[in-house]
Amino acid sequence: MRAFSYEKVTDPAQAAARAAEVEGAKFLAGGTNLLDLMKLEIERPAHVIDVNGLGLDEITETEEGGLRIGALVTNTALSADARIRRNYAVLTRAIAAGASGQLRNKATTGGNLLQRTRCPYFYDTAQPCNKRAPGSGCAALSEGAFSRQLGVIGTSDACIATHPSDMAVGMRVLDAVVETVTPEGMTRSIPLEEFHLLPGDTPERENALMPGELITAVTLPAPVGGEQKYHKVRDRASYAFALVSVALIRQPDGTERVALGGVAPKPWRSAAADAELSNGAAAVMAELLGGARPTEENAFKITLAERTLAAMLAEE
Repeated sequence: MRAFSYEKVTDPAQAAARAAEVEGAKFLAGGTNLLDLMKLEIERPAHVIDVNGLGLDEITETEEGGLRIGALVTNTALSADARIRRNYAVLTRAIAAGASGQLRNKATTGGNLLQRTRCPYFYDTAQPCNKRAPGSGCAALSEGAFSRQLGVIGTSDACIATHPSDMAVGMRVLDAVVETVTPEGMTRSIPLEEFHLLPGDTPERENALMPGELITAVTLPAPVGGEQKYHKVRDRASYAFALVSVALIRQPDGTERVALGGVAPKPWRSAAADAELSNGAAAVMAELLGGARPTEENAFKITLAERTLAAMLAEE
Protein backbone atom coordinates (compact mmCIF):
# COMPACT_ATOMS: atom_id res chain seq x y z
CA MET A 1 0.00 0.00 0.00
CA ARG A 2 1.30 3.44 -0.90
CA ALA A 3 1.64 6.28 1.59
CA PHE A 4 -1.28 8.71 1.89
CA SER A 5 -2.41 11.54 4.12
CA TYR A 6 -5.53 11.22 6.27
CA GLU A 7 -8.08 13.51 7.88
CA LYS A 8 -11.45 13.32 9.61
CA VAL A 9 -14.28 15.73 8.81
CA THR A 10 -17.46 16.63 10.65
CA ASP A 11 -19.54 18.36 7.97
CA PRO A 12 -20.68 16.98 4.57
CA ALA A 13 -20.00 20.21 2.70
CA GLN A 14 -16.54 20.39 4.28
CA ALA A 15 -15.86 16.82 3.19
CA ALA A 16 -16.85 17.59 -0.41
CA ALA A 17 -14.81 20.79 -0.46
CA ARG A 18 -11.71 19.04 0.84
CA ALA A 19 -12.07 16.23 -1.69
CA ALA A 20 -12.19 18.78 -4.49
CA GLU A 21 -9.19 20.69 -3.12
CA VAL A 22 -6.83 17.71 -2.80
CA GLU A 23 -6.10 15.92 -6.05
CA GLY A 24 -6.50 12.17 -5.76
CA ALA A 25 -8.58 12.30 -2.55
CA LYS A 26 -10.99 9.48 -1.65
CA PHE A 27 -13.75 9.22 0.93
CA LEU A 28 -13.48 6.44 3.53
CA ALA A 29 -16.60 5.00 5.17
CA GLY A 30 -16.82 1.24 5.80
CA GLY A 31 -13.78 0.63 3.61
CA THR A 32 -14.91 -2.84 2.52
CA ASN A 33 -13.98 -2.18 -1.12
CA LEU A 34 -11.60 0.80 -1.01
CA LEU A 35 -9.06 -0.75 1.36
CA ASP A 36 -8.81 -3.92 -0.73
CA LEU A 37 -8.25 -1.85 -3.86
CA MET A 38 -5.59 0.24 -2.11
CA LYS A 39 -3.73 -2.90 -1.03
CA LEU A 40 -3.71 -4.08 -4.64
CA GLU A 41 -2.62 -0.59 -5.80
CA ILE A 42 -5.66 -0.31 -8.05
CA GLU A 43 -6.81 2.69 -6.04
CA ARG A 44 -3.93 5.03 -5.12
CA PRO A 45 -5.43 7.96 -3.20
CA ALA A 46 -2.99 10.63 -2.15
CA HIS A 47 -5.40 11.70 0.58
CA VAL A 48 -8.12 9.82 2.49
CA ILE A 49 -11.05 11.69 4.02
CA ASP A 50 -12.77 9.79 6.82
CA VAL A 51 -16.51 10.59 6.65
CA ASN A 52 -17.65 8.35 9.50
CA GLY A 53 -18.15 11.34 11.78
CA LEU A 54 -20.72 13.06 9.57
CA GLY A 55 -23.77 11.64 11.36
CA LEU A 56 -25.32 10.31 8.16
CA ASP A 57 -26.33 7.07 9.84
CA GLU A 58 -30.08 7.44 10.40
CA ILE A 59 -33.20 6.34 8.55
CA THR A 60 -35.94 8.99 8.71
CA GLU A 61 -39.39 9.37 7.23
CA THR A 62 -39.97 11.91 4.45
CA GLU A 63 -42.92 14.25 4.01
CA GLU A 64 -43.96 12.23 0.96
CA GLY A 65 -44.32 9.07 3.04
CA GLY A 66 -41.07 7.44 2.01
CA LEU A 67 -37.76 6.96 3.79
CA ARG A 68 -34.48 8.87 3.72
CA ILE A 69 -31.54 6.52 4.30
CA GLY A 70 -28.34 8.19 5.45
CA ALA A 71 -25.28 7.35 3.37
CA LEU A 72 -23.54 5.84 6.42
CA VAL A 73 -26.36 3.49 7.38
CA THR A 74 -24.82 0.02 7.30
CA ASN A 75 -26.25 -2.74 5.14
CA THR A 76 -27.09 -4.72 8.28
CA ALA A 77 -28.98 -1.83 9.88
CA LEU A 78 -30.82 -1.05 6.66
CA SER A 79 -31.97 -4.59 5.96
CA ALA A 80 -33.06 -5.09 9.58
CA ASP A 81 -35.05 -1.86 9.91
CA ALA A 82 -38.71 -2.70 10.61
CA ARG A 83 -39.96 -0.13 8.08
CA ILE A 84 -37.74 -1.56 5.35
CA ARG A 85 -38.74 -5.14 6.14
CA ARG A 86 -42.43 -4.21 6.17
CA ASN A 87 -42.72 -1.83 3.21
CA TYR A 88 -39.62 -2.42 1.06
CA ALA A 89 -39.07 -6.15 1.46
CA VAL A 90 -37.29 -6.46 -1.89
CA LEU A 91 -34.51 -4.27 -0.49
CA THR A 92 -34.10 -6.36 2.65
CA ARG A 93 -33.92 -9.51 0.53
CA ALA A 94 -31.42 -8.01 -1.90
CA ILE A 95 -29.08 -6.86 0.88
CA ALA A 96 -29.32 -10.20 2.70
CA ALA A 97 -28.21 -11.92 -0.53
CA GLY A 98 -25.04 -9.86 -0.72
CA ALA A 99 -21.61 -10.61 0.75
CA SER A 100 -21.29 -11.99 4.30
CA GLY A 101 -22.72 -10.84 7.62
CA GLN A 102 -19.35 -9.41 8.64
CA LEU A 103 -19.12 -7.30 5.51
CA ARG A 104 -22.74 -6.14 5.79
CA ASN A 105 -21.93 -4.94 9.31
CA LYS A 106 -19.35 -2.54 7.87
CA ALA A 107 -20.57 -1.76 4.34
CA THR A 108 -22.52 1.49 4.03
CA THR A 109 -25.41 2.57 1.82
CA GLY A 110 -23.36 5.14 -0.07
CA GLY A 111 -20.33 2.90 -0.38
CA ASN A 112 -22.40 0.00 -1.66
CA LEU A 113 -23.61 2.10 -4.59
CA LEU A 114 -20.03 3.15 -5.33
CA GLN A 115 -18.36 -0.25 -5.10
CA ARG A 116 -16.33 -1.14 -8.15
CA THR A 117 -16.65 -4.10 -10.46
CA ARG A 118 -15.32 -7.54 -9.55
CA CYS A 119 -14.18 -8.26 -13.10
CA PRO A 120 -11.05 -10.44 -12.68
CA TYR A 121 -9.13 -8.37 -15.22
CA PHE A 122 -9.86 -5.16 -13.32
CA TYR A 123 -8.26 -6.77 -10.27
CA ASP A 124 -5.25 -8.18 -12.17
CA THR A 125 -2.88 -5.26 -12.67
CA ALA A 126 -0.81 -7.33 -15.12
CA GLN A 127 -3.75 -7.30 -17.55
CA PRO A 128 -5.03 -4.39 -19.67
CA CYS A 129 -8.23 -2.80 -18.35
CA ASN A 130 -9.81 0.39 -19.66
CA LYS A 131 -11.64 0.90 -16.38
CA ARG A 132 -8.43 0.74 -14.32
CA ALA A 133 -6.05 2.18 -16.93
CA PRO A 134 -7.99 4.11 -19.61
CA GLY A 135 -6.85 3.34 -23.14
CA SER A 136 -5.00 0.14 -22.25
CA GLY A 137 -7.65 -2.18 -23.71
CA CYS A 138 -10.09 -4.73 -22.33
CA ALA A 139 -8.56 -8.11 -21.50
CA ALA A 140 -12.02 -9.59 -21.02
CA LEU A 141 -12.67 -9.13 -24.74
CA SER A 142 -9.44 -10.80 -25.87
CA GLU A 143 -9.42 -14.24 -27.44
CA GLY A 144 -9.73 -17.00 -24.85
CA ALA A 145 -10.62 -14.58 -22.04
CA PHE A 146 -12.72 -15.61 -19.06
CA SER A 147 -16.00 -13.71 -19.35
CA ARG A 148 -18.55 -16.03 -17.73
CA GLN A 149 -19.31 -13.58 -14.90
CA LEU A 150 -19.36 -10.46 -17.07
CA GLY A 151 -21.98 -8.33 -18.79
CA VAL A 152 -24.28 -9.15 -21.67
CA ILE A 153 -26.05 -5.79 -22.13
CA GLY A 154 -25.20 -2.11 -21.71
CA THR A 155 -21.59 -3.00 -22.41
CA SER A 156 -19.27 -1.57 -25.06
CA ASP A 157 -16.19 -2.44 -27.08
CA ALA A 158 -14.18 -0.83 -24.25
CA CYS A 159 -15.63 -2.72 -21.27
CA ILE A 160 -18.01 -5.58 -20.41
CA ALA A 161 -17.76 -5.38 -16.60
CA THR A 162 -20.86 -5.62 -14.42
CA HIS A 163 -21.86 -3.64 -11.35
CA PRO A 164 -21.65 -5.98 -8.34
CA SER A 165 -24.26 -4.50 -5.98
CA ASP A 166 -27.33 -6.47 -4.91
CA MET A 167 -28.61 -3.52 -2.89
CA ALA A 168 -28.58 -1.29 -5.97
CA VAL A 169 -30.86 -3.68 -7.87
CA GLY A 170 -33.40 -3.56 -5.05
CA MET A 171 -33.20 0.21 -4.92
CA ARG A 172 -33.56 0.50 -8.70
CA VAL A 173 -36.82 -1.44 -8.77
CA LEU A 174 -38.05 0.87 -5.97
CA ASP A 175 -37.17 4.06 -7.94
CA ALA A 176 -34.70 5.32 -5.34
CA VAL A 177 -33.08 8.76 -5.58
CA VAL A 178 -29.49 9.55 -4.54
CA GLU A 179 -28.93 12.79 -2.60
CA THR A 180 -25.53 14.51 -2.68
CA VAL A 181 -23.65 17.61 -1.64
CA THR A 182 -21.22 19.30 -4.03
CA PRO A 183 -17.89 21.00 -3.14
CA GLU A 184 -19.74 24.33 -3.41
CA GLY A 185 -22.16 23.22 -0.69
CA MET A 186 -25.08 22.75 -3.08
CA THR A 187 -27.33 19.70 -2.92
CA ARG A 188 -28.41 17.47 -5.80
CA SER A 189 -30.96 14.69 -6.25
CA ILE A 190 -30.04 12.04 -8.84
CA PRO A 191 -32.52 9.28 -9.76
CA LEU A 192 -30.76 5.94 -9.40
CA GLU A 193 -31.69 5.26 -13.02
CA GLU A 194 -29.28 8.06 -13.99
CA PHE A 195 -26.67 7.56 -11.27
CA HIS A 196 -24.66 4.66 -12.71
CA LEU A 197 -23.24 5.26 -16.19
CA LEU A 198 -22.76 2.88 -19.09
CA PRO A 199 -19.12 2.42 -20.16
CA GLY A 200 -19.22 3.68 -23.75
CA ASP A 201 -15.72 4.92 -24.54
CA THR A 202 -15.08 6.06 -20.94
CA PRO A 203 -15.53 3.01 -18.67
CA GLU A 204 -13.39 4.64 -15.98
CA ARG A 205 -16.29 7.04 -15.33
CA GLU A 206 -18.78 4.89 -13.46
CA ASN A 207 -21.30 7.32 -12.02
CA ALA A 208 -22.78 10.80 -12.33
CA LEU A 209 -20.92 12.30 -9.37
CA MET A 210 -18.79 15.37 -10.00
CA PRO A 211 -15.24 15.52 -8.57
CA GLY A 212 -15.50 15.87 -4.80
CA GLU A 213 -19.28 15.32 -4.69
CA LEU A 214 -20.40 13.28 -1.68
CA ILE A 215 -23.44 11.00 -1.33
CA THR A 216 -25.39 12.04 1.76
CA ALA A 217 -28.50 9.85 1.51
CA VAL A 218 -30.71 7.64 -0.63
CA THR A 219 -34.43 8.39 -0.66
CA LEU A 220 -37.15 5.82 -1.22
CA PRO A 221 -40.61 6.92 -2.40
CA ALA A 222 -43.79 6.05 -0.52
CA PRO A 223 -44.34 2.27 -0.27
CA VAL A 224 -45.96 0.62 -3.27
CA GLY A 225 -47.11 -2.46 -1.36
CA GLY A 226 -47.84 -5.76 -3.03
CA GLU A 227 -45.59 -8.77 -3.47
CA GLN A 228 -41.83 -8.12 -3.49
CA LYS A 229 -39.20 -10.74 -4.35
CA TYR A 230 -35.47 -10.95 -4.99
CA HIS A 231 -33.83 -14.06 -6.43
CA LYS A 232 -30.08 -14.31 -6.89
CA VAL A 233 -28.45 -17.08 -8.92
CA ARG A 234 -24.76 -17.64 -8.20
CA ASP A 235 -22.08 -20.29 -8.39
CA ARG A 236 -22.19 -21.09 -4.68
CA ALA A 237 -24.75 -20.61 -1.95
CA SER A 238 -23.10 -17.67 -0.19
CA TYR A 239 -20.42 -15.01 -0.52
CA ALA A 240 -20.61 -14.94 -4.32
CA PHE A 241 -21.60 -12.26 -6.79
CA ALA A 242 -24.63 -12.79 -9.00
CA LEU A 243 -24.57 -14.53 -12.31
CA VAL A 244 -28.10 -13.18 -12.60
CA SER A 245 -30.36 -11.57 -10.01
CA VAL A 246 -33.98 -10.54 -10.42
CA ALA A 247 -35.96 -8.02 -8.35
CA LEU A 248 -39.72 -8.22 -8.84
CA ILE A 249 -42.61 -6.14 -7.48
CA ARG A 250 -46.26 -6.93 -8.17
CA GLN A 251 -48.41 -4.06 -6.85
CA PRO A 252 -52.04 -4.36 -5.68
CA ASP A 253 -53.22 -2.19 -8.61
CA GLY A 254 -51.78 -4.67 -11.10
CA THR A 255 -48.66 -2.64 -11.91
CA GLU A 256 -45.50 -4.74 -12.02
CA ARG A 257 -41.79 -3.94 -12.05
CA VAL A 258 -38.65 -5.93 -12.71
CA ALA A 259 -34.92 -5.17 -12.51
CA LEU A 260 -31.89 -7.34 -13.22
CA GLY A 261 -28.46 -7.56 -11.65
CA GLY A 262 -25.36 -9.41 -12.79
CA VAL A 263 -25.92 -8.68 -16.47
CA ALA A 264 -24.92 -5.03 -16.99
CA PRO A 265 -22.72 -2.17 -15.75
CA LYS A 266 -25.73 -0.90 -13.74
CA PRO A 267 -28.99 -2.31 -12.38
CA TRP A 268 -30.94 -3.09 -15.56
CA ARG A 269 -34.58 -2.05 -15.93
CA SER A 270 -36.91 -0.58 -18.56
CA ALA A 271 -40.49 0.66 -18.52
CA ALA A 272 -41.20 -1.31 -21.70
CA ALA A 273 -40.15 -4.53 -20.00
CA ASP A 274 -42.27 -3.73 -16.93
CA ALA A 275 -45.29 -3.42 -19.20
CA GLU A 276 -44.71 -6.93 -20.57
CA LEU A 277 -44.80 -8.73 -17.23
CA SER A 278 -48.42 -9.79 -17.71
CA ASN A 279 -47.32 -11.55 -20.93
CA GLY A 280 -44.71 -13.73 -19.22
CA ALA A 281 -40.97 -13.97 -18.75
CA ALA A 282 -40.10 -14.46 -22.43
CA ALA A 283 -41.87 -11.24 -23.40
CA VAL A 284 -40.15 -9.35 -20.57
CA MET A 285 -36.69 -10.54 -21.55
CA ALA A 286 -37.30 -9.79 -25.22
CA GLU A 287 -37.64 -6.15 -24.15
CA LEU A 288 -35.14 -6.10 -21.32
CA LEU A 289 -32.33 -8.04 -23.00
CA GLY A 290 -33.24 -7.49 -26.63
CA GLY A 291 -30.04 -5.59 -27.35
CA ALA A 292 -27.76 -8.05 -25.57
CA ARG A 293 -24.24 -8.66 -26.89
CA PRO A 294 -23.06 -11.69 -24.91
CA THR A 295 -19.78 -13.50 -25.30
CA GLU A 296 -19.73 -17.22 -26.04
CA GLU A 297 -19.02 -17.86 -22.35
CA ASN A 298 -21.84 -15.80 -20.85
CA ALA A 299 -24.66 -16.14 -23.40
CA PHE A 300 -26.31 -18.55 -20.95
CA LYS A 301 -27.18 -15.54 -18.76
CA ILE A 302 -30.00 -14.57 -21.13
CA THR A 303 -31.71 -17.94 -20.72
CA LEU A 304 -30.92 -17.98 -17.01
CA ALA A 305 -32.55 -14.57 -16.48
CA GLU A 306 -35.69 -15.65 -18.32
CA ARG A 307 -35.99 -18.91 -16.39
CA THR A 308 -35.38 -17.18 -13.06
CA LEU A 309 -38.11 -14.65 -13.73
CA ALA A 310 -40.45 -17.39 -14.99
CA ALA A 311 -39.96 -19.31 -11.75
CA MET A 312 -40.68 -16.17 -9.71
CA LEU A 313 -43.86 -15.44 -11.67
CA ALA A 314 -45.03 -19.01 -11.18
CA GLU A 315 -44.65 -18.89 -7.39
CA GLU A 316 -47.84 -18.65 -5.37
